[in-house]
Amino acid sequence: LVLLSATKAAAQDSQSQQSQSPNQQEAPPAAGGPNDDAGPYAIPKKKEAPPEPAPETPRRVEGMPSYSINVSVPEVDIPVLVTTKDGQFIPNLKKGNFKVYEDGVQQNIANFSESQDAPITAVLLVEFAQTNYAFLEDTLTGAYNFAANLKKNDWVAVEYYDIKPHIIVDFTQNKQAVMGALNGMRMPEWQETNLFDALYDTLDRLQSIQGHKYIVLISTGIDSFSKLRLDEILKKVKGSQDVTIFPVSIGWAVREYCEVHRCTGALQQRAGLPLTQMDYLQGDNEMNTFARLTGGRAYFPRFQAEFPEIFHSILGDIRSQYMLAYHPSNQTQDGTYRKLKVEIIGPDGNALKVKDQKGKDVKYQVIAKEGYTAKRTVE
Repeated sequence: LVLLSATKAAAQDSQSQQSQSPNQQEAPPAAGGPNDDAGPYAIPKKKEAPPEPAPETPRRVEGMPSYSINVSVPEVDIPVLVTTKDGQFIPNLKKGNFKVYEDGVQQNIANFSESQDAPITAVLLVEFAQTNYAFLEDTLTGAYNFAANLKKNDWVAVEYYDIKPHIIVDFTQNKQAVMGALNGMRMPEWQETNLFDALYDTLDRLQSIQGHKYIVLISTGIDSFSKLRLDEILKKVKGSQDVTIFPVSIGWAVREYCEVHRCTGALQQRAGLPLTQMDYLQGDNEMNTFARLTGGRAYFPRFQAEFPEIFHSILGDIRSQYMLAYHPSNQTQDGTYRKLKVEIIGPDGNALKVKDQKGKDVKYQVIAKEGYTAKRTVE
């Protein structure tokens, strides 16, 4: 748990070092967040961004994550990933190669940029509970691989959840602090895996942070005891316009062992698989949905050896994207969900054709969020 006062102290200390060493990057000032026992995130503000009015503090009910009205911005931002089928980023596309549709109506792209090797702002959200203690090695392996690939300009917060979310490292650029926090995750205290509550709380906190953010979710996808229902967390995910979720599933080796050996009763408990295969399949579906709605990708590794490649791919996806922005032609402030579609076209207006070095056609995929929630007028 990182307290606000500690965050401010760290920022002041970093500023002091800045005055002694002009080449050292200035640490971000701390900022307030939702007022609950988990503590706020420190906000890594970007220097080039203009000042914004402070967001309204969400109302909180004791023991529950906060609910807030969906708020849109003057323009809609869409991070778009264009890769070959094997995951290789396709660079050098231009504004004219993209078409954006909102509810079937083509939109005029106002801003366009391509980012490669860009710094990231991300939360590593990790399931950590007694129920899935057999999956702990997968959990830590995945988290370590994510931390190992961080760069000096990346901002990362680390959070785990059981019965509730716990911030163990606030936003930092110190990779050693992230690794040290992960090393402390050894003995889970609770059995519950309240994924919906934890994800809602994380999305709520990220509202006050400028720019596009990412959540790397290491989880079984199982929710055991959340106060929120699935439809409520999906509504929250749809309303989070500038957050992309990359889920990574854990525990597949144990799950497949039980499927092959038809684990039941004591054998299933001994294997560390307290739930049925149907429960885990439902969790897989939820993880896929979180990714699809926000423009991310879900990963389901069968073996621990796959984790390094997966997290290299995730960070590659985050750093290499096209950012599109447009002003919606539908200005109605009715709080409705607007469906989005992004197409890639060639100079002739038809579907873009990509060829490899040998001149052969290459299949590619376009990954973008499925929609966003429009602003609602409050009277």
